[in-house]
Amino acid sequence: MPRQNITDILAFLAVANERSFTRAAAKLGLSQSALSHNVRDLETRLGVRLLTRTTRSVSPTEAGEQLMRTVAPRLEEIDAEIAAVSDLGAFPSGTIRITAIDHVADSIVWPRIARVLEQYPDVRVELNTEYRLVDIAAERFDIGVRYGDQIQKDMVAVRLTPDIRMTIVGSPRYFETHELPVTVQDLVRQNCITLRLQGGGIYAWELRDGDRQVEARVTGQVTFSGAYQMLNAALSGYGLAFLPEELTQPHVDAGHLRRVMDDCCPDFPALHAYYPSRRNSSRAMRLVIEAMRADV
Repeated sequence: MPRQNITDILAFLAVANERSFTRAAAKLGLSQSALSHNVRDLETRLGVRLLTRTTRSVSPTEAGEQLMRTVAPRLEEIDAEIAAVSDLGAFPSGTIRITAIDHVADSIVWPRIARVLEQYPDVRVELNTEYRLVDIAAERFDIGVRYGDQIQKDMVAVRLTPDIRMTIVGSPRYFETHELPVTVQDLVRQNCITLRLQGGGIYAWELRDGDRQVEARVTGQVTFSGAYQMLNAALSGYGLAFLPEELTQPHVDAGHLRRVMDDCCPDFPALHAYYPSRRNSSRAMRLVIEAMRADV
């Protein structure tokens, strides 16, 4: 394959994955004009349009989607084989891309992998935090970290934690003006701090109502896109928050938050690191995986 084809395909994949010339250019370290030129050259040689461009968005066409499905996995295999060859050297090296939600990245992933970076200076990590189910193969992540029930069956999964206990909490200030909720139905009369998912919808609280699993579509004055902002709003008295126990319990112990409706709060499946089963793991990736599971 001519070298220019590879360069232009990588440019196209970056734009298609990021849905943005601006973000793709920053990721590749190119100017937007150079990146646009690469994609146009590829479209000209192939004789098809690969991207639909508007003033507000960029998305792959049907031909672009086909190119992503067929070519991206092969490039991943090449990357994996190159990484395997590099493992023959004296020191592990390479960049490991990881996706996890914000508080999981801070409380679990980073503390465990930091020791790898300290010991192996040629290993690099890119840690992405977002609240959506990421197709790690399509978006060229090496490792994802999510709850066990969110992982596709064809992935290799490594357990990182016990099951996650969820809590509903509010501050003493909040309960000065609001009744204590006891049942799921009581949440209708509460000011709840909500989470907007990156797909655009509001997360429905996954609760227990007696023997039933229910989704409580709560509402409130404030909506955030991250757990830490929700926690801070709860501490400041702006409503009830539905958050993992590991985030709320220190504040409960200090008297800054109060837990309610414990009988309605489920345990979520344990957090797992996962990666494609077909991937030949590099030494750097194996080191990162082992470090992440070391505290289990």
